[in-house]
Amino acid sequence: MLIELLIAILVIGVVCVAASTKVIKQYERGVVLRFGRLQERTRGPGITMIIPGVDRLRKVNLQIVTMPVPAQEGITRDNVTVRVDAVVYFRVEDAARAVVNVEDYLFAVGQVAQTSLRSIIGKSDLDDLLSNRERLNQGLELMIDSPALGWGVHIDRVEIKDVSLPESMKRSIARQAEAERERRSRVISADGEYQASRKLSDAAHVMADTPAALQLRLLETVVEVAAEKNSTLVLPFPVELLQFVDRIHQPAAEKPRTPAEEPEEPEAPELTEAERQAAELPEEPAPTPALPKQRVTEEPTETEVLGTA
Repeated sequence: MLIELLIAILVIGVVCVAASTKVIKQYERGVVLRFGRLQERTRGPGITMIIPGVDRLRKVNLQIVTMPVPAQEGITRDNVTVRVDAVVYFRVEDAARAVVNVEDYLFAVGQVAQTSLRSIIGKSDLDDLLSNRERLNQGLELMIDSPALGWGVHIDRVEIKDVSLPESMKRSIARQAEAERERRSRVISADGEYQASRKLSDAAHVMADTPAALQLRLLETVVEVAAEKNSTLVLPFPVELLQFVDRIHQPAAEKPRTPAEEPEEPEAPELTEAERQAAELPEEPAPTPALPKQRVTEEPTETEVLGTA
């Protein structure tokens, strides 16, 4: 009977020791609540003892948590509908606050990340979402980290993962990029033509100073064409030769006359004294034609009217 009692006490002691012994891993911290009251000392990694039925131990993971934020649909500041998803990297710095101040810090951080992402979408332009993501990531990190500090959670990094655009907007962006590439290609081509024209102008000046260089260039062109073993040989005709032939065949009538070739004008004969005086007299005016006479009707005077009466 005594042996059975000792065995029962030993079993109860082993069960109590097993229930009071807890193992905390290296990346965890233990928060002890004794009769619902938080203990100031946080249990570190290793074996720790608690009072069964009195203490309650909660283990908090201190590793960095990678939380994907579901895609959020919103309208940007320039009225473009987009869907944006992100990734949040955070870890727990204060295990006691993560247990006491918030019910579920994982769920809380996820909801704050979603609302902050929607707010960032509404405050940004489409070009910022596509090209200036680093600044948006910093702003999103500050918006999530502000409420998370009171929960004992520190936000390490926030990354915008993908931006989904409507098909119409994708086509518009593609046309814009194509037009930009076409503009660059035309500018580069025009610049090449300009540089080539400058080099050709310099070469023309050199050939103008040394006419033999033009003949050497002509012979070099003939050699290049003959190297291809063609049956037809094309020779450039110099423009200077055409100008020389044109000058030769100018009509003789267009040549300027010399003073010796100009015909002499006949001298005027001498006038006599009577002819000279006749030339000096003024010309008589031509007689004007006589107008037809009009019949004038005279009115009777007052004396004649009285005499008749």
